[in-house]
Amino acid sequence: MCVAALALLCIIVVSGAAVRLTGSGLGCNDWPRCNNSNLIDVSSKHSAIEQINRLFTGLVSIGVVLAVLGSLVRVPRRRDLTWWSLGLVAGVTGQIVLGGITVLVDLHPAAVQSHFLVSMVLVANGVVLVVRSAQHDGPRRTVVSVSIRRHVWVVSAFTFGAIALGTVVTGSGPHAGDEKARRFGLGVSTATQLHSVAIWSTVFVMTLLVMRLRHRSADRRMLDGPLTAWVGVAVAQGAVGYIQYFSGVPAVLVAVHVAGATALWAVTVWLVTATTTADPDRAAIPSGTGSLGAEALDEGDALVDHR
Repeated sequence: MCVAALALLCIIVVSGAAVRLTGSGLGCNDWPRCNNSNLIDVSSKHSAIEQINRLFTGLVSIGVVLAVLGSLVRVPRRRDLTWWSLGLVAGVTGQIVLGGITVLVDLHPAAVQSHFLVSMVLVANGVVLVVRSAQHDGPRRTVVSVSIRRHVWVVSAFTFGAIALGTVVTGSGPHAGDEKARRFGLGVSTATQLHSVAIWSTVFVMTLLVMRLRHRSADRRMLDGPLTAWVGVAVAQGAVGYIQYFSGVPAVLVAVHVAGATALWAVTVWLVTATTTADPDRAAIPSGTGSLGAEALDEGDALVDHR
């Protein structure tokens, strides 16, 4: 159920981009009704595309509700999974409201940008929920050195920054959702250059991480899967980005680029989650065991955290 909810959250990001790329952002110019006369209207191409995307939101809501129910009926119930699943509910509810505001302000680029960035927060929430649901119950502990974990967080911050600047390029470019939609007061070339600087800065920070891990076999072993995935997705994303730029920003490639950005962010969050894990042994220690066992575990954690 968690995997299904995450998949739906990723798909709706691309379907939302399809609305914008086909110029159908105002195919329904009202909210929650499609227009003044119809709750649902598929009488034109643009209204049909926008309406389908709105209806798809219902599927996402169902997936999120099932994830919540799964966390509630799970035996034993885990508080962390319940809270992360409820986070999806809050996020989807906020997205529905923000989607309505975006239509009512005629696709103002700040509203469109916010709509996408909240989607990235939801994707992050979904990834954490999927990862944790596959792990044992128990207190969490760091499984890599503290400095490496901090470096991973820096990579995630740079990655999110690059994605955020990508939305500025969108808000300045030709695919704003409607021909009459406002744009940011920034030239496309300038926005693209800022986005490019952010991307190469992120690549630089990741390269430093990879170089550091060459001499830390234990840390590298814990991060190998998501790290390899990050590099692969980033290379593909960069290739698509340059191809779309030099080919006149065709809508199809922009859609692929949006999907790639979503995948890159999901992998980035996976990389962050790989720096910690649950400690079922700690949770299994009875409260009356005494201090000796707890001290031994604390010493082991200290060795992990500071090596």
